[in-house]
Amino acid sequence: MNTEFIHALKDLEREKGIQLGVLLEAIEAALVSAYKKNFGSAQNVRIHIQPETGEIKVLAQKRVVEKVNDPRVEISLEEARKLNANYEVGDIVEKEVTPKEFGRIAAQTAKQVVIQRIREAERNLIYEEFIARENDIATGIVRRQEGKNWIIDLGRAEAIMTPSEQIPSEVYTQGERIKIYILEVKKTTKGPQIFVSRTHPGLLKRLFELEVPEIHDGIVEIKGVAREAGTRSKIAVYSREEKVDPVGACVGPKGIRVQAVVNELRGEKIDIIKWSDDPAVFVANSLSPARVLDVEIDYENRVGRVIVPDNQLSLAIGKEGQNARLAAKLTGWKIDIKSESEAGDWHGWDDEDFEF
Repeated sequence: MNTEFIHALKDLEREKGIQLGVLLEAIEAALVSAYKKNFGSAQNVRIHIQPETGEIKVLAQKRVVEKVNDPRVEISLEEARKLNANYEVGDIVEKEVTPKEFGRIAAQTAKQVVIQRIREAERNLIYEEFIARENDIATGIVRRQEGKNWIIDLGRAEAIMTPSEQIPSEVYTQGERIKIYILEVKKTTKGPQIFVSRTHPGLLKRLFELEVPEIHDGIVEIKGVAREAGTRSKIAVYSREEKVDPVGACVGPKGIRVQAVVNELRGEKIDIIKWSDDPAVFVANSLSPARVLDVEIDYENRVGRVIVPDNQLSLAIGKEGQNARLAAKLTGWKIDIKSESEAGDWHGWDDEDFEF
């Protein structure tokens, strides 16, 4: 090891953020093991690397004792004081025992330690980068399928999209670019493990935040999202400024903004609902595109009883109950629907039909 090696370590300190002192300590610890492995020494040793020149010394350590039982690790007080009159019982005496051929072993060992530390540092940097992006949107490239999982290339790392986070109707092809939602980042010995989703409601929310400047600027707020990925979603929006129509802002001129989101989600239908702090109004709005005649709110049981025109009943309920189910998820209320001509014949939804 020489000054060029020390300069190389200092360059790593600047480029990778690995402190020189930390590297030297790791190398010294590794060299202790290398010395004992190659020279079969049972004595205690310490490795010292001169941080300016890179000079390496192997120092045998012996404890000062009154009576020596093991000369490999002990030295008598009398012998110690021949070296230095100030030694006392319990002190550690060090003597250089650097083998002539130790330089080659040291260089090889140091190289291995540095490579390992560089990998660890890079893994930590990648982990810190992606843990900060948890619950955020990202663009990735579909790389390959492993079992039922898809591997998505995020640039500096690869992410896993499990079957439960894949939209059932979507077909992924290698090399295509897709937007995904970063669900979770785990720290492992092999580097960060990143899990992503195409089904999470957060993906829909973040897509609108990217497409709608009023949301980015804080004028329009997304109050809630209910999603059945791949088929239909509902979002509730609210404007902090009376002059700004939150639904119109999200739809965009000629529907360009919402269409961009629909295209990214490959045709998923999206209902944009105006949020209200009045439960009756909010429940009525949530059943869009159906027209609602009246809403009765049962606060105690948290139920909204809705009356719709006869020709709107199937639209309000939706195919297989989807529209009513999404409305319930969005509002947090159970929703009972009946047509105008019905007399007490309710189309009710049980608690177990919804997840609030």
